[in-house]
Amino acid sequence: MHCDIYRSSKKDEMYIYVASQPDVEKAEGYDPLEVVPETVRQAFGRATFVMHLELSEGRKLARANVLHVIDSLETKGFFLQMPPEGLINPNAVAPEGLRGA
Repeated sequence: MHCDIYRSSKKDEMYIYVASQPDVEKAEGYDPLEVVPETVRQAFGRATFVMHLELSEGRKLARANVLHVIDSLETKGFFLQMPPEGLINPNAVAPEGLRGA
C-alpha cells in the first residue's frame, strides 16, 4: 500500500498519512486530504508534504504500528499520528520574551 505523509503546521510531530491514489492524483483540482474530516483538517492546520511511502506488514515505522496505519488507510483513507506523549510539558513556564530588544 502506498501513502503520502504530511506534517501539521499547528503541532510539532503531528503527521497525517493519506492513502495514495496515483490515477486520481493527476486530475486537476485533486485534494489528497479530501478524505480527512473537516474538523480534523482544521485542528491539523496547513499540511506540508513530507514524503511518499510504501507500507507493508514487514515495514517498521518510528512511532506507529504499521498494521494500525494500513488498517486506518484501508477503512478511513487516512491515519493521524499524534505527537509522542511527554513532548509537550503542560506545566512548563512560559518564556518571558526577548530581553533587551
